[in-house]
Amino acid sequence: MKSCATYVAGSTLCLLLTGCFTAREARVESDYSYAGQFRRYRTYEFVSGQGLAADTSRLGDAVRDAIRLRLKVQGYRPARRHPDLLVNFRLFEGDMRFRGYMQQDFARWISNGYVEDEETPSEGRQGYEPVRMLLKEGTLLITLIDHKTNRAVWNGYASGVSIPAGNQGEVVLRRSVRSIFDQYHVFTEGYLQGASGESVER
Repeated sequence: MKSCATYVAGSTLCLLLTGCFTAREARVESDYSYAGQFRRYRTYEFVSGQGLAADTSRLGDAVRDAIRLRLKVQGYRPARRHPDLLVNFRLFEGDMRFRGYMQQDFARWISNGYVEDEETPSEGRQGYEPVRMLLKEGTLLITLIDHKTNRAVWNGYASGVSIPAGNQGEVVLRRSVRSIFDQYHVFTEGYLQGASGESVER
């Protein structure tokens, strides 16, 4: 990303939740793991989490539907068995404090084709420069987890969004999901040839 980012890869976010979910302008950012095999991911499945991710209400369904649509557009297919990615999302109310990191732009990292692994020498590793961050007045956080390693490889968030009551709340959440995935500049092989997003079993 262009400025600071949050990275959750096997570590717990340091959260401080206060206040109400009442926002004005949304701040949308994302971060990624240098070990992510982004060019190899093809399929996904949702994981049952806490709060909204475990919610079967209209708001929870609105987020899941928006994520499904966006991943389909980018060539990803849902898979119940052995998915490449696990998708988790959480909605935090109030202000949230956690540790972020400085990173180069994700699109540039992808275009360069870099991937760090166990064989990458220490002098060749990027490293993560920690930055303490404060997200104001409510945050929707979406995390993509490598199913094989069980480590988060990408997350995006929209903070400062307002969730009104009724159907308008669903509209706001869908819009937030679209904005978040605008940060995820990865399309699967065959996307430009019109790859479908039909369900597969692997």
